[in-house]
Amino acid sequence: MYIDADPGLCIGSGQCARLLPRHFAQDEDSGTVVVVDAEVNSADPAVRARLVEVRDSCPVAAIEFATTGERNGK
Repeated sequence: MYIDADPGLCIGSGQCARLLPRHFAQDEDSGTVVVVDAEVNSADPAVRARLVEVRDSCPVAAIEFATTGERNGK
């Protein structure tokens, strides 16, 4: 599974970077989301649960998950 985040939607709340800094950061200039590590071990239920928490905490729904074939709208 892969993480997709849309910096164009992001308002810089920083929830993703605080909750899961291994996968998310914020751009130093704009404060918007940066995906640090897009690939996720989706077989681990704890990781999946944390990612769902991060996605659901985004106030503008800028975070999504995709399989390899679906990544970035492909």
